[in-house]
Amino acid sequence: MIERDLVIVGGGPAGMAAAVSAHENGVKDILLLERDQFLGGILNQCIHTGFGLNYFKEILTGPEFADRFIKKIDDIKDIEVSLKSFVIKLNNNLEITYLKPGEMNEVKAKAVIMATGCRERTREMAHIAGTRPSGIFSAGLAQKLINVEGLLAGNEVVVVGSGDIGLIMARRMTLEGAKVKAVIEIQKQSKGLVRNIVQCLDDFGIPLYLSHKISRIYGQDRVNKVDVVKVDDKYNEIPGTKFEISCDTVLISAGLIPENELIEMAGVEIDRKTNTPVATDKNKTSIEGLFVCGNAFQIYDLVDSVARDSILAGKMAAEYLKDKK
Repeated sequence: MIERDLVIVGGGPAGMAAAVSAHENGVKDILLLERDQFLGGILNQCIHTGFGLNYFKEILTGPEFADRFIKKIDDIKDIEVSLKSFVIKLNNNLEITYLKPGEMNEVKAKAVIMATGCRERTREMAHIAGTRPSGIFSAGLAQKLINVEGLLAGNEVVVVGSGDIGLIMARRMTLEGAKVKAVIEIQKQSKGLVRNIVQCLDDFGIPLYLSHKISRIYGQDRVNKVDVVKVDDKYNEIPGTKFEISCDTVLISAGLIPENELIEMAGVEIDRKTNTPVATDKNKTSIEGLFVCGNAFQIYDLVDSVARDSILAGKMAAEYLKDKK
């Protein structure tokens, strides 16, 4: 088992910002593990603009924002990047086991920063009844299909949930020739940024149904329609308000869940409501020397905020390592 001063798990904006910050604050031995074949994380599929306004004072796309940090990483010889590296185990002694194609590796760290991001809630978590045909996607998966793979998820679309990913995908699908019939939101107001409501829905005439939910999905081989119903303040269906929308695709944008199974494996105290670490301060956990940043610590609206707080995590890890010497 090799030993390293600092190991960072996750090469998205949080992990990269933390790595650069840790180095700037004196850490000279950093291993950055990323399970994908590229650094950048989710930003690689976010080709729309709106990134970097606060941090870089410029309007950037997701890949452009990521590229700024990738170039910084490339220029720092003390940061070793290991791509296609999938972490499968973490314990409270800060020992990490990770897989690469054809090999398994173990590393003992003096400090660890987890920047593992988040995952999307599923149809089952949204409790939508009905059949299980093709044509049901998470909004993020549909985004990857169209922006990375060049594949259009469907032609007539209903979006469940008005989070920013759902709003952005409503626009993206429209721009690629699909007909977005509606965005359905169970809350009284949208969960997305105001600018996204205006630029992604209002500018394209896409209707937003607030205080509504999809009560059932229909279809055998492929989705063919959904039932939509209005709900009261307690999210109970209001009789006589049901109507149907024909469609061949349903995109689920029902929120995000921090990816924290590894720190839970290590024994970190977890808030069961949010799946985030119980902490006395930002980026900290109940295990000394184990830090969490980015969407794994809390769900952020802006990647600029992720970068800002992950820079703090890198500084905190550096200070911890100095105190341990």
